[in-house]
Amino acid sequence: MTGQRTYGGISAAERRTQRRTALLDAALDILGAQGVDKLTVAALCTGAGLNERYYYENFDSRDAVLSALFDTIAEELAGALLHALHTAPGSTRGKAHAAITAGIHVLTDDPRKARVALVVSSATPELRTRTVHTIRAFANLVAAEGIDFYGLTDAEPDPVISFRATYLVGGLVQTLTAWLQGDLPMTRDDLIDHTTDIFVLLGEDMAARLRP
Repeated sequence: MTGQRTYGGISAAERRTQRRTALLDAALDILGAQGVDKLTVAALCTGAGLNERYYYENFDSRDAVLSALFDTIAEELAGALLHALHTAPGSTRGKAHAAITAGIHVLTDDPRKARVALVVSSATPELRTRTVHTIRAFANLVAAEGIDFYGLTDAEPDPVISFRATYLVGGLVQTLTAWLQGDLPMTRDDLIDHTTDIFVLLGEDMAARLRP
């Protein structure tokens, strides 16, 4: 006997997940079209087709909605990067180009996601802190993948690895923000190619410095 009822083959937990997803989808629509000031409980519930009690079932504030949406996009981005890295050609440039392409496409194929990730992420103190932690997490991912790719696993941890990974990820965030705001007059393909050049240059130089 199960501990929860099912309706139409869907458990209570699954229904709650569906409602949470619907609210986050509504938040993405509102942020993409109208901005953070329009992200109200009433607007979210209208967009999701739910009454307000289901909002409070999942969230206790607007910041909680923003944080959950930000984390969802970050998880999608990390998944796309890892999939691209692990299925790309074995060359340094092949892997870097594939990963950068995947990441930039996640954030630019749907402009609403770029707005949340790169603009709304600085809307509140909590989200600014979350952004810093997320950039650090992606820098750690880049560092770990670089160590593995260049065969540096037996080397002593070197601060240059963390420094370069943080520099690359932080620089890419700022560059992508400027590009999205129209401050860098280049195509998306050019942006990907130039970003790949920088990642390869710093990665190859780091490996040459740290290899015995």
